[in-house]
Amino acid sequence: MFDIAIAVIIDWAIGDPYWFPHPIIYIGKVIRALEGFFRKSFRKGKQLKFAGFLIVIIVGLITFTVPFAILQLCKINWILYHGVNIFIIWTTLAARSLHMEGKKVFYSLEKEDIEDARVKLSYIVGRDTTSLSEKEIIRADVETIAENTSDGIIAPLLFAIIGGAPFAMLYKGINTMDSMLGYKNEKYGDIGFFPAKLDDIANLIPARITGLAMCLSAPFVKGSIIESLKIMIRDRKNHKSPNCAYPEGATAGALKVQLGGTNVYFGEIVEKPTIGDNIKALNKEHIKAAIKIMYSSEIVVLVFTSIIVLFIAK
Repeated sequence: MFDIAIAVIIDWAIGDPYWFPHPIIYIGKVIRALEGFFRKSFRKGKQLKFAGFLIVIIVGLITFTVPFAILQLCKINWILYHGVNIFIIWTTLAARSLHMEGKKVFYSLEKEDIEDARVKLSYIVGRDTTSLSEKEIIRADVETIAENTSDGIIAPLLFAIIGGAPFAMLYKGINTMDSMLGYKNEKYGDIGFFPAKLDDIANLIPARITGLAMCLSAPFVKGSIIESLKIMIRDRKNHKSPNCAYPEGATAGALKVQLGGTNVYFGEIVEKPTIGDNIKALNKEHIKAAIKIMYSSEIVVLVFTSIIVLFIAK
């Protein structure tokens, strides 16, 4: 837990510097290279599904075995081992980066530059942002902060607690495959089938833990734990993903806003049900509140898991 706590603090302090050759970049390059390679031989339907299955196996093996092997080599020195373990876990966490990217949208809206806000938002969401209104931009930013609190922070944190850096990096490989291939459209529907299903399974427990931690964090944004829980439980199925509605529902309940609705992905209109009640109109301050929930949730999970680990250790 000490290594994980240090990794969290480093992430809060410096995030992912732009100059840093982040491992996820190389995982993404591997995934894209594998996709290109398999698409030359596997053309459609079951063939592409099988290609997606092979990508899952290959990327899973790489993302687990590489950090595992590195750590085994580092066991010759206690300080080196823990230093490398902390370093790898740090690269799997994204609180500071999510904070900074979410706030860029906020700053653009604060300057009343909606075009720039759309551009900044396009860097962190998969939907088409070119014609979004200010309210839709805010909604998308709050949704991605909520969803990525689970995917980018709590899930890798939990995997690190269970199996250290190799498990955390394995999770990031799974999540990166889903973010690159897991779209339910004509191009990716088949090849992304297994990456998307594996990501759903990997996030099954983390998403629910994240949602619960967000509900417990509601008072930090002047929300109600009980009301946040009610919305999360009520609207937990109001999403095509079996997991995303938990953090989004908890956030919507804590902020007393409504999320969800229709979006456009790769030129295709995707109808989604709403999450939460429209008690308060969305405004740019809700972006800052969502970030506060994000950090609070991470602290809640870190504290509770530390207590559990210490109790088990005794």
